Amino acid sequence: MKVVAARWISRALIVCALFVFHPASANDCPNGRIDSTARVAHVIDGDTVILGDGRHVRLIGIDTPEIGRRGKPSQPYATAARKALISLLSRSHDRVGLRYGKARKDHYHRTLAHLFLPDGTSVSAYLLHNGLATALVVPPNVWNANCYASQEQYARKRKIGLWSLSRYQPYPPRMLPVKADGFYVIRARVVHAGQSRHARWIDLENKMAIRIPNADLRYFQTMDFTKLKGRVITAQGWVHTWSKGDRVMVVRYPTAIWFD
Repeated sequence: MKVVAARWISRALIVCALFVFHPASANDCPNGRIDSTARVAHVIDGDTVILGDGRHVRLIGIDTPEIGRRGKPSQPYATAARKALISLLSRSHDRVGLRYGKARKDHYHRTLAHLFLPDGTSVSAYLLHNGLATALVVPPNVWNANCYASQEQYARKRKIGLWSLSRYQPYPPRMLPVKADGFYVIRARVVHAGQSRHARWIDLENKMAIRIPNADLRYFQTMDFTKLKGRVITAQGWVHTWSKGDRVMVVRYPTAIWFD
């Protein structure tokens, strides 16, 4: 297993070396407003920075691969995402504008914000457009989610960056690892749609289900759950395997689901 993993990482590094950036237009995902400005003192990884005043900022709307720490290897494209962010910030001498989310802090007490260069370039859109991040919507911070999804779609359709890797291609649930845990894109037919006390459920083939918390249903008002049975659905997010072998993906915003 270690040999296979090493080969996979090695291939990813080769791809990184040949990677060509596709700059996103500064107006692709406009800021609307800027709440404050600051200087970035350090880039931790592709989606987390430290400002000159010491604040840790977690970028809203994206998730980038993890940098390896404590002896663990970095995930594919993690280093490329960090280097791309450092290079992008250098264009403005590390000066950025922040637009804060409705939720200002996460459970790690990091500041949650969208970052923009002085010329209006969206940092999140840039990383998504270049296949160095996946779109991540955590309500109530849903502003610009549709624009970020379109930037991700650009990279996904062209198999840029992360989307060139087999791990990021749609998996039928039967092909998932026995104890799947982590980010996946799954594609399957809907066999049933129902509701429990705390969530809506979309049951798929092969013991796979999508869970939409009731608290987030207001974002899914255009989705007719009564007409989903039999449709082929593709969804992306974090898969967790329960003790009986059932697999569940929690989806909190409709941009993570699309239909054939």
